[in-house]
Amino acid sequence: MASHYEAPIRKPLVLGDKGYHDVSVDIAAPVEGRANKQWWIVFSIALAAFLWGIGCIIYTISTGIGTWGLNKTVNWAWDITNFVWWVGIGHAGTLISAVLLLFRQKWRMAVNRSAEAMTIFSVIQAGLFPIIHMGRPWLGYWVLPIPNQFGSLWVNFNSPLLWDVFAISTYLSVSLVFWWTGLLPDFAMIRDRAVKPFQKKIYSLVSFGWTGRAKDWQRFEEVSLVLAGLATPLVLSVHTIVSFDFATSVIPGWHTTIFPPYFVAGAIFSGFAMVQTLLIIMRKVSHLEAYITVQHIELMNIVIMITGSIVGCAYITELFIAWYSGVEYEQYAFLNRATGPYWWAYTLMMTCNVFSPQIMWFKKIRTSILVSFIISIVVNIGMWFERFVIIVTSLHRDYLPSSWTMFSPTFVDIGIFIGTIGFFFVLFLLYARTFPVIAQAEVKSILKSSGERFKKLRDAGKPLYEIKSSAAPQKGKDSGSKSDKSNENK
Repeated sequence: MASHYEAPIRKPLVLGDKGYHDVSVDIAAPVEGRANKQWWIVFSIALAAFLWGIGCIIYTISTGIGTWGLNKTVNWAWDITNFVWWVGIGHAGTLISAVLLLFRQKWRMAVNRSAEAMTIFSVIQAGLFPIIHMGRPWLGYWVLPIPNQFGSLWVNFNSPLLWDVFAISTYLSVSLVFWWTGLLPDFAMIRDRAVKPFQKKIYSLVSFGWTGRAKDWQRFEEVSLVLAGLATPLVLSVHTIVSFDFATSVIPGWHTTIFPPYFVAGAIFSGFAMVQTLLIIMRKVSHLEAYITVQHIELMNIVIMITGSIVGCAYITELFIAWYSGVEYEQYAFLNRATGPYWWAYTLMMTCNVFSPQIMWFKKIRTSILVSFIISIVVNIGMWFERFVIIVTSLHRDYLPSSWTMFSPTFVDIGIFIGTIGFFFVLFLLYARTFPVIAQAEVKSILKSSGERFKKLRDAGKPLYEIKSSAAPQKGKDSGSKSDKSNENK
């Protein structure tokens, strides 16, 4: 009987005695209930950081870029470091959703929704930086290919700023459509459960009249596959374009052909780490341990470990090619990274990105929630320092020793960065209160094959029709009620 569904070896992806109705109740609970004390505390901290960041942005724009720690030699620094870091974090969402959907991986069901939301919120943060660092953001429309009524103005296709605008806008729009499409059945579920007329009205609007007919589901699945097919090349192309900001220049340490794959691997690495951080917090706060299980966290850790190893391989390749090229400027750029004034940033980068994920080879460690949480934060710190090392240490030592200089950030640099972290968490916390954080329709679709309750019934050798009848919520009766469960246990 078990072979009809799934190999009995596989661990269940939905723990506990969960029926279809229980899934709806659990996933709707954070949206329908009142926010708890912890939510308000974290939200207040994030909001304060966000407001501080807005203050720093207003100060920068009103005073000028001179408020940052930039100088003539190091003309890209914290702004581009943060930009690349945020774009990188945004990569895991589309990867988890699109690529794992195409490969029919069931474990994506519980984590894809939050990963997609994280993609959109981090891409919004990334989009802020090119606008701010223009210096004159009110002329921002110059990067769009606008008609010639504005005078004989046309965009400069050689500008990395323009590539960033195209990459970010494409990525944001496709990710947004992909995310929203997946949300439709869940919005309809909240709409049908809503008691307050205003709430019902809002969720009716955002669910686009979803009725749950067979035709709705057929179109839903077709569109999901088409969007997944579109989004998968985007994962590769967006960060490749960001890496071209550096790789097409002539600066030693930048103009290397390894940058595109190396940046993409690094982006997936930092993105998965950020998803891990958010999911571990969210499963605790929203009581979703039955859906985001230790198995999910372990699988995410395996991806972090593999991409961390790829990034480590890229670092070693860079060092080898610098030595093998015989170009003394290239050799000096890498020697200066490891032994120059910013050696501490290079050491941090190597420790956090290459060595820390290697402890995930041990099953006991990769299934530990506390260690996973710590490593996920360590990885993102390391990835921030990677971008810092690539940008600042490659620029601060020029061909002319007379123009050698050091970069140190001002409180405005740091304030804007803290502000974007605050903004990101404000958006994510609001999302967790208003959107179903797990795709309940998808979780229900794997409940029969991967739910702990159904696995037990199968193992007991119950015939198929009994499993079906015990799973379906009976009319006029809550399938999550105690009497119902006791009957099934008998």
